[in-house]
Parts: sequence; C-alpha cells; structure tokens
Amino acid sequence: MNLQQLRYLCEVARNGLNMSLAASSLNTSQPGISKQIRQLEIELGVEIFERSRNRVSGITAIGKHVVALAQDVVSQVNHIRSVAHDFGRDTSGALIVATSHTQARYVLPKVLEQFTRRYPGVDLTLRQGDPEQIAEMVMAGEADLGVTTETYRKDPGLALLPCRKFQRVVVVPAGHPLLKLKSITLAAVAQYPLVAYEKAYTGRRLVVEAFEREGLSPKIVLSGTDADVIKACVEHSIGVAILSEVTFDPKRDPALRAVPLGNLVQPSFTTLAIRRPRRLRAYEYDFILMCSPHWTRSRVDKALAQAVPSRTSRTVI
Repeated sequence: MNLQQLRYLCEVARNGLNMSLAASSLNTSQPGISKQIRQLEIELGVEIFERSRNRVSGITAIGKHVVALAQDVVSQVNHIRSVAHDFGRDTSGALIVATSHTQARYVLPKVLEQFTRRYPGVDLTLRQGDPEQIAEMVMAGEADLGVTTETYRKDPGLALLPCRKFQRVVVVPAGHPLLKLKSITLAAVAQYPLVAYEKAYTGRRLVVEAFEREGLSPKIVLSGTDADVIKACVEHSIGVAILSEVTFDPKRDPALRAVPLGNLVQPSFTTLAIRRPRRLRAYEYDFILMCSPHWTRSRVDKALAQAVPSRTSRTVI
C-alpha cells in the first residue's frame, strides 16, 4: 500500500466513480489508476469497488470504510505538508475561502479589506457555491475555510463556528400594498408571488418552514442563487422576497423597501466551516477573528479539538 494508491482511491470516489475524470484531474492515465487500485485490493484482500463488465459501478460495504480512512490519510499528509510549508512563514502563503454570493457580496468585503491590508503576502482566493458545495470543498481540502449561512450538513469532521446573526426582512417595491399594513404577517405575504433562493440554500428552507408552520403555502414563482438578482426581480414586480437584512441597503436599493419580519421567520447566521482535525496558520486565526471577535484562538482550538467520531461509519462523499 502506498500514498499514490490512496490518492487514486480518493479521487475516483470524489469524481462519482468516473475513472476518466479522476485520471484527468490527476494528470495520469485511466489504465494506470485502475491497475493501482486493483493492486491495492489484492494486497488488502477485499473488493473496494463493485464492477460490472469491467466498469466500476459502486462501492462495496468494506470499500466505504477503506475510502473514508484513505480520505483521512490523504488529508493528514496534505496537512503535514502545509505545516512544513508554513513553518515560520505565517505572514505569507495562500488562503482559499469557499463562500456564497450573499456572504461575498454583503458580509465579507470589510473583512477582506482588513485581511489583505494586514497580510499582503497571502494569496487570497474566493470560491463560490451553495451551502452544500461549500461544505464539500472544505471537507475535500479544496478550501481552507467556508463562510456560509448555517449549513444543515452535520458531518462530524466539519466544525461549524457561528459568527453573526441577521434578521429576515420582506423586500417589496416602493408603494407595495404590504407597506400599508400596521403589522406584517406571513398570511399577508402569502397573498403575493414569492421570489426565493434555490432549494439548496438555507434561507429558502427556513422561509418555507415558517409558512408551513402557519399552514400556508408560498407561491414561489422564481428561484435564484443571487440576492442581487432576486432584488432586481422584486423591483420589476415579479414578486416579493424574504431575505437577510444584510442584503438590503436603502441607499443602494432606492426603488425597494424592506419590512422586518421579527420572529416570523428564523434569523440567519453567518457560519465558518473548518475541517477537523487540522492545524490553522496564524493568518487563518486572524481571518476568523476578523469575521467574529468572540472566536478567540483558544476557543477555535477547542472547537477543532473536539472528538471526531470514527469515520468508518461516515457516508463517502
């Protein structure tokens, strides 16, 4: 057994069992990957993959355990290299942050400004996705940190650090009938078409659940991933929208109005996602503190040091 075989194994699993994609991402040949994985199976005496007509069609029960452990080994090797590379050089390096459009557009700009000013030698990269994609990038080591709304993915290897709380508002065009109400209700909002986030987003789920608790069914006429696009649709009277208060600015959105919903819909939380266990570099701690000062270095270390249940029972990504 060698590290190269484990890397091949992880890459095949990460690419949905597609050998061609795995070979392409690793800049090698498909026959080479197949040969190495077959040699690993012979050495271990178990079948890792199910095969049909010489094609990989699934992962065996024992294979899921092997892949999960291989992912841990590869991650720790990458961690060792990162520690060696960054030793004594924590003012330079690279930081990849996976985040959503809302966080990148409305929450992170001040943090990014402060961070780049303090660490001009760090190559900072933002990668955008929905909450599930952000979790996947962090777990796969494709991003160092994730910044998103609270994710409903509860992976034991993913530490979630809540940072900031934002209330929900209903966003409507100026002059909309809802603005004439003395107090807003979900029943009143339900009378109008709703422009919402796509289903992968926590904001969509919390809004729908709030309506359902009142025995209501929102009339969602359009879904999107971008708060700016959603607001543009509201401005053109396609519908109303329920968004985080951070996405609305009277100066930036002069044609729109926002009405606070209070406790009618659960608030949203900006949350940091970090794969554990791993060692953070000095500038990663600072990035976290810039996002939320209450997450001191010792508190972050404590959160990352929490016992991680055995990965052998974890569903392979």
